[in-house]
Amino acid sequence: MRDAEGFEGNGQTLRLLALLENFSAAAGANLSRRSMLGVLKYPVALSRLRNPELRPRLQEGPSVLQTIDLKASTPPKGYLDSETDVVDWILEPLGNADRDAFTSIEKREGKHARTLHKSLDCSIMDLADDIAYGVHDLEDAIALRLVTERQFRDLVPEESCKSFVEERRLKGPTESNAPYEAMVDGLFGDSNTRKRWISRWVNHLITPVRFIECPEFQDPLIRWRVEIPEGPARFLKALKELVMQVVIRSPGVQHLEFKGQSMVVSVFEAMQSDPERLLPRDAHAKLEAAGGDLRQISDFVAGMTDTYLLKTYERLFEPRMGSVFDKL
Repeated sequence: MRDAEGFEGNGQTLRLLALLENFSAAAGANLSRRSMLGVLKYPVALSRLRNPELRPRLQEGPSVLQTIDLKASTPPKGYLDSETDVVDWILEPLGNADRDAFTSIEKREGKHARTLHKSLDCSIMDLADDIAYGVHDLEDAIALRLVTERQFRDLVPEESCKSFVEERRLKGPTESNAPYEAMVDGLFGDSNTRKRWISRWVNHLITPVRFIECPEFQDPLIRWRVEIPEGPARFLKALKELVMQVVIRSPGVQHLEFKGQSMVVSVFEAMQSDPERLLPRDAHAKLEAAGGDLRQISDFVAGMTDTYLLKTYERLFEPRMGSVFDKL
């Protein structure tokens, strides 16, 4: 898709809700402006954010196996240019000054540009997502023994938990004379005790959430947003970094991600090479109606479940797999 406006997950979510869902004839899920504004996490088109020096490509150098250069191929975070009319509709109630400021960007040396603002509803969603990622993903990782007590202590030391530790200490000596040690013991103890500590984490991160004002805006939906204070924010950042370092970047997870990327690229390129023969008839009809726009193939592949992708890949590339009687 590098020559067809690119692909980005958040942008595809907007496209799905605005166009691809079948709840209406031509308006996707037919959501209100405010709902769509809450989904619009990055309110700038990819074409404005893209650094031309970072063009998707394969790794350089002699190799039997051609692999993707992840640094060059990671897209900026924004919406797809094909949804410009949708975003224009979402932002239509804003004044010109508000709209210009809301869609401003920050250019960065050697990187793609990034957006600077999001709406109130989007900031709530974003914070909830961060808490879910930092807390509940870590809870699952501990339960599955993907994170050890030593790794937790190294990456989430007592200093990073200072706001939470102080909160527990204020509960009084009956709570614990050493709240950090009690927390670690509880997390790596039985499941019921771990759930109690996780619940305390969530309460600690949600309770101090506050509204902040951005005085450069007039419309209240973009003038206000939410954030958590510095102490809990530092604690949440440490939890997220632990998940990233120990779980997401672990070889086991990266092997699966590498395989998934290879399957997606292979299936897309196969469909692109001979769409009339390889695409399902309804998907090919949409491609023809769109004048051969590759976005239609992208929509089809992006809409696959893991199981559907695996079966499609096996039918196309595995010699011993696939039958005319298979149902995908």
